[in-house]
Amino acid sequence: MKLLIAILFCICFFHGGVGRGEPLQTDLIRVALQKGSDAVSLDGTGVLALADDGEPLRLNLPLQVKRVRDGLAVNGRTVRKLVASAPAFLLINGKGYRGTIEITPSDKGLLVVNELPLDEYLVGLINCEISSQWPMEAVKAQAVIARSYAVYQRQARKNAPYHLESSVLDQVYEGCDIEDSRAARGVQETAGEVLSYDGGVIQAFYHSNCGGHTEASENVWGFPLPYLRGVDCAYCETAPSLKWEQTLPLRRIESQLKNSGFQVAGLKDIRLGRRNASGRLVDLTLVTATGRQTIPATRFRMAVGSTIIKSTNFEVRIAGENALFSGAGYGHGVGLCQWGAKQRASDGFDYREILSYYYPGTRLARISGD
Repeated sequence: MKLLIAILFCICFFHGGVGRGEPLQTDLIRVALQKGSDAVSLDGTGVLALADDGEPLRLNLPLQVKRVRDGLAVNGRTVRKLVASAPAFLLINGKGYRGTIEITPSDKGLLVVNELPLDEYLVGLINCEISSQWPMEAVKAQAVIARSYAVYQRQARKNAPYHLESSVLDQVYEGCDIEDSRAARGVQETAGEVLSYDGGVIQAFYHSNCGGHTEASENVWGFPLPYLRGVDCAYCETAPSLKWEQTLPLRRIESQLKNSGFQVAGLKDIRLGRRNASGRLVDLTLVTATGRQTIPATRFRMAVGSTIIKSTNFEVRIAGENALFSGAGYGHGVGLCQWGAKQRASDGFDYREILSYYYPGTRLARISGD
């Protein structure tokens, strides 16, 4: 009888409705937590796990799930897939996650996917992307753009194993450990709201701070979007990373460029090229022992490291064997400036006004099923 109750609980919980009086969830989002690891630790209270054949697994917790030749090694047996849930949350490598966890083998190790209701995902995301202690209108603006981005990606990747990465490749998400009531309030007070343009949910890109002017999408990714044109922003002047400096050995820069596929040998100088309307660099020229090579500034930034060269709005000078960078802004600069949104909220603007400023021509819409 206990096993039957557990199975029934798992069926209900996997569809998001246990103990909440909610209808069947239609707003689930799938987030990749890990890709390529050899093993993962799973723990929790009241954990129920199913193998790929639907059979409940008897678990000795904490459990180490390992990638083996024919699938996954789980408690001495081999399965092709493991799906687990718990009444509150599961622990994956010590971090708490709501919803269900799906572990499958991939070509390079394990793929760990967290499937959960969209708004529960957003509550866990807020304190990864900003601070929920910021003015509430900034928190609500973050909730709307994060929801918009997730909904857009869910549709774009509807046939993929997951909809979103849990890193800066999409949106940073580290589970439920840093949820709080202000994050939940920001999500709840904007429930179902997304930004739309011409009847469709937008690609709601955003970044930490723009350094004075947001960027047009075509200057970063090569395609223009009418709601991502770039606007003046004098609101992020209090951002801690507004101005930045880095000193890097030329040998290190050369090595990073080579790792990213650039043919560079004997880097001697970096000469800045054109700038666009936002003040950011379009390209730069590498002076090497074998000649000169002009490359896009965006590719240079990603090759050297986007947390090191924090934006493409920078100057550089060579001093001996080192390159000395000084710049402004943090991130690609497209869409909402998070620190600018914080200041606008402090100045009394509500989240609708904040969003309309950074995404001109958009409107708030409500998605069904959320």
